[in-house]
Amino acid sequence: MIKQKQVKLAVLVMLGLAFNAVAQIKIAVVGKTKNDTFYEQSFHGCQAFAKQHVNFECIYEGADDYQDVRTQVLIVKELVEQDIDGLLISTTDSTYLVEGALKAAKEKGIPVITFDSDLLTQHHAYRLAYVGTNNFDFGKALGEVVKKYKATPLQDVCIQSGHQTTPNLNERIRGVRHALFGNEKASLSVSHGWREYERCPLYTMGRRGDALSQLLNIIKQPKPPIFLAVAGFAQFNDDYIEALTPFKDQIANGTLTIVSADTENVQLKALTQGLSTENIGQNPFAMGKLGASLLFDVLMKAKMPSQSQYFLDYHYCKKGNAATCTTNH
Repeated sequence: MIKQKQVKLAVLVMLGLAFNAVAQIKIAVVGKTKNDTFYEQSFHGCQAFAKQHVNFECIYEGADDYQDVRTQVLIVKELVEQDIDGLLISTTDSTYLVEGALKAAKEKGIPVITFDSDLLTQHHAYRLAYVGTNNFDFGKALGEVVKKYKATPLQDVCIQSGHQTTPNLNERIRGVRHALFGNEKASLSVSHGWREYERCPLYTMGRRGDALSQLLNIIKQPKPPIFLAVAGFAQFNDDYIEALTPFKDQIANGTLTIVSADTENVQLKALTQGLSTENIGQNPFAMGKLGASLLFDVLMKAKMPSQSQYFLDYHYCKKGNAATCTTNH
C-alpha cells in the first residue's frame, strides 16, 4: 500500500487541488557506485524530469568507490528511515538488498523502481518495475560483436565483470556465452570455435584500478584472448588512455581486440584514439528520466506501471562514428 502521505497527495491531484501547498516529493537515485558517469547520467535524467514538475526533487546516492553491497544497503536503509517518497535503484546484490533494505521500504509503502540492474525474479515483489537494457540480449549483442574479430580456428575470449552477484552483469555473461557457445554455460573446451580463457571471467568489484590491472595482465600474454568487458570498468579509469597507448598498433592491426559495454565520454575518447576496438552503449539518461516518470505517476496519480519491464535500446560505437553514435548528458 502507498503510505498515507502519498495517498493524500494522489487524492489532492485527482481532485484538481493546488499542489503547490503540498510538501515536497523526494525520490532517491542510487547507483552501484556514486562516482560513475553512467549513474550520474541517470540522475541527470531524473533531474530533467523533475524540472518539469513543481515540488518534485531527485537526490543522488551510492557507494563512493566500488560495488560494495553492504554500503549500498546501508545507504538505502538510511534513505528509507529518512522517509524518502520513492526509490530508483540499480541492484548490486538482490538478496542482500531486499533483506537489508527493500523489505523495510515495502513496509513503509515506499515505491521502488529498479534501473540498469533489476532484482532477481524471486524478488520482483519488492519493486514495481524495471527500466533499462534487456541485459541478456545486450550480452548476446556483445558476443555478436566479438565474433567479428575471431582470428583463429579456436579463439580464446576473456570476459571481465564486476561483482559476482550482480544480476545485470550475470545476465550479460549468459548472453555472451549463448552467442559464442550456443548455451549459457562457461566453456573451457572447444565449443563452436570458441573457448573461455582459463583465468576468466575476471571480477573487478567495480574497482577501476583492479580492472585496468586485469586488462593489462591479459593483453600482455604471448597470445592474448579477445578481451570483453560487460561494463565500462577499466575504461572508466583515468589512466586507461596512457596505459593502453603502447598497444595502439596491436589494436589497429587486429592482433589485439578489446570490446566493451558502455559509451561514456571517457570511453569515446579512448575509442577515437584507437585504444578500444568497439563499444556498445546504453541509455542511462533515459533510464533516469523514465524511472522518475513512473515514480511520479505512482506518487502523484496513484497510477501503477503498466509493465513489469521497460526495455530501452542500445547503440554501437567504433572509431569512425565515436563523435556521433550517442549523446551523453
